[in-house]
Amino acid sequence: MNATVTPTETINPLMLRIAELNVYYGESHILRDVDLSVPQGKMVCLIGRNGVGKTTLLKTIMGLLSPRSGDIEYANRSIVKTSTDKRARLGIGYVPQGREIIPRLSVKDNLLLGLEARPGGRKGNEEIPQSIFELFPVLETMLARMGGDLSGGQQQQLAIARALMGQPQLLLLDEPTEGIQPSIILEIEAAVRRIVETTGISVLLVEQHLHFVRQADYYYAMQRGGIVASGATAELSNAVIQEFLAV
Repeated sequence: MNATVTPTETINPLMLRIAELNVYYGESHILRDVDLSVPQGKMVCLIGRNGVGKTTLLKTIMGLLSPRSGDIEYANRSIVKTSTDKRARLGIGYVPQGREIIPRLSVKDNLLLGLEARPGGRKGNEEIPQSIFELFPVLETMLARMGGDLSGGQQQQLAIARALMGQPQLLLLDEPTEGIQPSIILEIEAAVRRIVETTGISVLLVEQHLHFVRQADYYYAMQRGGIVASGATAELSNAVIQEFLAV
């Protein structure tokens, strides 16, 4: 089932390399010998049915879970023993499933919180760069509104924008279109593709929405905690789609 082209065969240097990663919850073996890579300046999509370990993998990359064995390399350095906050300041941005924006803070204050992830932390009275509003114009009109008053799609845009405030080099997105109306899904797709193409940020995306999956350069398919197929999304076959994306 494996396609003939995989991310490790590209000429781009790797921003992320995962090797033989094993993660457990107690004695339950969740991730099994996972090998995965994200080339610099590319978008990679991780697909698979619910419960196969996709979110666990992102949490492990971010340092929220500890692997029992294996390695995680970011920008050619092992980070498997690096704390979550240090991973963020090294340049890994994370937008978790459910977004986790702070509902009782304004949109502006939610965005400014993202500055804490920059290498030197927040400095002085930094403002929100115009590039954020070029990606997500609706946020500029809602800076004074409480985060909890936004729609689900607007909160998702806010969560991605907040992660970008930290100036990441690698962006982890966990099902950013879940529960969002179709028109906003297309806006988020376009924004993420633009981020990759104009900034050189690498993206690892967990997603079930086929149209968004096809925006990625490469895919990995996960089943029972292991990688079972991979390749260029341009060659993503109907058989793989039916097996790993069909409801």
